[in-house]
Amino acid sequence: MWENLGRMLLLMGFFLLIMGGLFLTAGKFFGLGRLPGDIFIQRGNFAFYFPLVTCLLISVLLSLLLTVVFGFLMRR
Repeated sequence: MWENLGRMLLLMGFFLLIMGGLFLTAGKFFGLGRLPGDIFIQRGNFAFYFPLVTCLLISVLLSLLLTVVFGFLMRR
């Protein structure tokens, strides 16, 4: 039981490490955060930014990735 929990925690930690690295570098290479549809309002010394399309794109990609990963794990 503890071995399975340990493996799952290691796998989740590795996944978070990879995803964190991708998020740090994705804005520089793929233009994430500056996509058409991202909301940016600036008035005087007030600025509001909401990356709507970027959030939707990341959500779709993560959903597809997790569907593939969990589908693979369930077959085993």
